[in-house]
This record gives sequence, C-alpha cells and structure tokens, in this order.
Amino acid sequence: MPTLILVRHGRSTANTAGLLAGWTPGVALDERGTQQAAALPGRLAGLPIAEIVASPLQRCQETVQPLREARPEVPAHSDERIGEAHYGDWSGRKLAELKDEPLMEVVQAHPSAAAFPGGESMRAMQTRAAEAVREWNARVERDHGSDAVYLMCSHGDIIKALVADALGLHLDLFQRISVEPCSITAIRYTRLRPFLVRLGDTGDLASLAPREEAPSGDAPVGGGAGAP
Repeated sequence: MPTLILVRHGRSTANTAGLLAGWTPGVALDERGTQQAAALPGRLAGLPIAEIVASPLQRCQETVQPLREARPEVPAHSDERIGEAHYGDWSGRKLAELKDEPLMEVVQAHPSAAAFPGGESMRAMQTRAAEAVREWNARVERDHGSDAVYLMCSHGDIIKALVADALGLHLDLFQRISVEPCSITAIRYTRLRPFLVRLGDTGDLASLAPREEAPSGDAPVGGGAGAP
C-alpha cells in the first residue's frame, strides 16, 4: 500500500492572532507561512509524488500552490473530508477566551467525548479523515502501484487524529501528538499495519529550545502557531 505524506498548512493569520479558525473563510497564510510553503517543493524534491490532495480551505490551498507549480504534471485534488474540524460556535473565537469554557477540559482530557456546539464531534472528525485516507490509499495503489507516494495537506487536529488512528491510539491520547505548521508527517501503509516513519518534521530544531514563558500542559486546539 502507499506511503502518505501529511503536510500541515503553513502558519496562518489565525495562528498568529490566536484564533480558532475552523472553516472561517479568508484565513490565509501569513508572511512566514508563505515562506514555509515556498520551501516545500525543495524539501520534497527527492520524492516521486503521485497525487496531491488538499483540504479546500484557503490556507491549505496556498500551502500546496508552490508545489503544484513546481510539479504541474501531478494530479491535484481537494477533499472536504480532510478539512479542519467543524468547531461550530467556537469558530473565529480567541483561544485565550475558550480556555475557560468547560468543554475545553473535555477537549484536552477526553476528546472522544467532545462535540463542539453547532459543529461536529472530535470522533466524527477522526472518522471522516480516516475514511478519506483509506479511500485514497486504495485509489493511489490502483492507479500508481503499491509503492507509490502521495501527499495530503491538512490541519493540525486532523493530522494528529490520523497519526493516532495509524498507531492504534485511542482518540483520548491524540492531544499528546504535536505537529507544527508546514511540518511533514509520513505514514507507510502495509497490508498488516501502518508504520509512522516521520512525525512533525520541519527540519528545524528551534521549537525544542527553551522559551521565555513556560509551555502550558494543554494541547493547542487547532495545532498552534509553531516555533516563535
């Protein structure tokens, strides 16, 4: 079965503003995110990518645009099933305001029980994304062979949920996974089991350096803005 390259979108204007973007329209890459996207073709230069699949949201489409321009021969698609979680009434709100909501404790400690008001549950989010990957695995293998490599550009919570699915982790443990903007995660699928071969690889170790403010124990909903 194929190898899936998961790319989180580059840093967005919502990331730097501390907003939970969700499906809010008009959320673009910021200056750094644009630079991250521009570097993506070089980072992936050694990979024979068979298909490009992206969330329809603007920040993901902008992230893969330089790659599409560098490889115009590669078929490109949009798939709503790997779009961001539907945060419902939380969409567009500041994360600093949401941290005091009772639901945030559920999102952090027991996400399999979390459902966003006016939106979807985190279980539904994981299910639709995992179903999309399974369908694309079959399609890519059929069209390009069992050793093919293809790419999906998606969002922090979606990628974390897919990693948890690949590792057989309960969704309640997925907040232990971290993927920074424009990081690369790779899962090699086989007949018996998936193998996680890269996780949140940015090629930059800056995020490991000590920070002026001690990091919170909470996982950043939506994925966070990455290293300063």
